[in-house]
Amino acid sequence: MLYCQNIDTYNKIAFLIIGVYHRLMTSISSEIDGVNSLDPQIITAIHNRYYPDIYRFARFRVTDEVIAEDIVGEVFTRLLEAAHRGRGPTTNLRGWLFKTTSNIVNDHFRKIYNLPVEDPCELDENSQNPFLSQVDPVVILEESEQKGIILCAMEKLTDAQKLVITLRFANKFSLEETAILMGKNPNSIKALQCRALMNLRKNLGNG
Repeated sequence: MLYCQNIDTYNKIAFLIIGVYHRLMTSISSEIDGVNSLDPQIITAIHNRYYPDIYRFARFRVTDEVIAEDIVGEVFTRLLEAAHRGRGPTTNLRGWLFKTTSNIVNDHFRKIYNLPVEDPCELDENSQNPFLSQVDPVVILEESEQKGIILCAMEKLTDAQKLVITLRFANKFSLEETAILMGKNPNSIKALQCRALMNLRKNLGNG
């Protein structure tokens, strides 16, 4: 009798898990369908849901509030443009948004580096946004005089290394979440993160 009760409990738990998973998948599909059909209510809901994480991601990289806001605005503009052309996300909306943000941030720094007058190591000297510590690249710091040094060190990394550091330490994503967003397995993310931190420490003169 006890065995049957345990089986019955197990079946109830399994049913609940399947139900939650089904609702989650339905929600994700509804978001993607809503974007690609340019449904204004769903697009507004998506903007409100993902804006904080996308903004945090951009702000961690550029350290300037206004620039970060402009980047996030561009991300959602590109989302609408892609959907209008029939090229919107099809499976992973969140991943699409973060990858687009990373591309825009990288474009931003490429434009800065192409300007002959500006020194990227002296940008945002007065910014108070926390960034990576010069002593240990996984520690967030608030000393504004370090920002230019860290900015230059980060930009010497590969795009994948910059992305994994930002996802893991700015957005606090787990290995599994980062792996999904970057289209890799967790072991690959571990290896990429290790190389990224080693290179960042080396760029900062701590390796």
